[in-house]
Amino acid sequence: MKKWVLILLLVLAVLPFQPARGQEIELASVEVDIWPEYDQPSALVIYRISLPEETILPVDLALRIPAAVGEPHAVAARQVDGLNNIPYERQVSGAWATISLSVPQPQTQYIQIEYYDPVLVKDGALRTFAYQWPGDYAVQAMSIQVQQPLDATDMRIAPSLGSGALGQDGLTYYLAEIGAVKAGQTVQISLSYQNSRDQLSIDGLQVRPSAPIPDNSLESAGWTSILPWVLAILGVTVIAGSIWWYWRSGQQRSTSKRRRARTRPHPAPLKLEEGGIPAAVAAPAAEENIYCHQCGTRAQPGDAFCRSCGTRLRGQ
Repeated sequence: MKKWVLILLLVLAVLPFQPARGQEIELASVEVDIWPEYDQPSALVIYRISLPEETILPVDLALRIPAAVGEPHAVAARQVDGLNNIPYERQVSGAWATISLSVPQPQTQYIQIEYYDPVLVKDGALRTFAYQWPGDYAVQAMSIQVQQPLDATDMRIAPSLGSGALGQDGLTYYLAEIGAVKAGQTVQISLSYQNSRDQLSIDGLQVRPSAPIPDNSLESAGWTSILPWVLAILGVTVIAGSIWWYWRSGQQRSTSKRRRARTRPHPAPLKLEEGGIPAAVAAPAAEENIYCHQCGTRAQPGDAFCRSCGTRLRGQ
């Protein structure tokens, strides 16, 4: 008896640490996006599913999507390093395909499933599409949003999702909060519109920055890659300027010498005394400048001989 009690206690001690894969699952929120003729000539359906914070992970989920869509475009879970694809299994039963997956640890209780539904009926310019949530799980809060194609007109949605609002991408969106949905309860949406051009919405959208462009856009655009070119051009400019300045300075010195030679003052006119005899010849003034007639060196007052070549100065 004591042996069975001990085994029971061990089992009870281990159970809380086992993954609760059999726990009753309820989804905290489900956001359904329906984008007809967005980037393919079909309807893109996106599930953004959040699990309650108290959900014990890992946990298994099984969600149904129309079998006609084939393999889903994406099955991902938000983990520590971002939104990553996770393994799944697809099993077809009638008109539905069950997507089985395990939400791993660690992550933030968020998964995303995307698929393209080809059942978008085209009749000339008229387009019709019907969506259904199969009610696999109870949902605390559900919302549905429909994106109007770029060139669509006469958009009609039943039940109504409001008058629509213009999004940042220039497209019109219709959004309605469905609220709580019980397990097994289906939600259906049908829509129709006119589109005569057969143009996908993504082809007409303008490229927009994902964030405001900072003021230092030059640096973000690759300022470091053009910095060597700027420095090279600056260096060439400095060298060329130095060469020009040196050449210009030489020209100015040569011109200055020539100008000094040409502008040297001529001897002052001789003053004649009575009888026509030049006054300078008769008696040179002491203050007059005397130059050596041999080498041209200027003599100092009182010199009798040239200080440069030694020749006796005339007039001494």
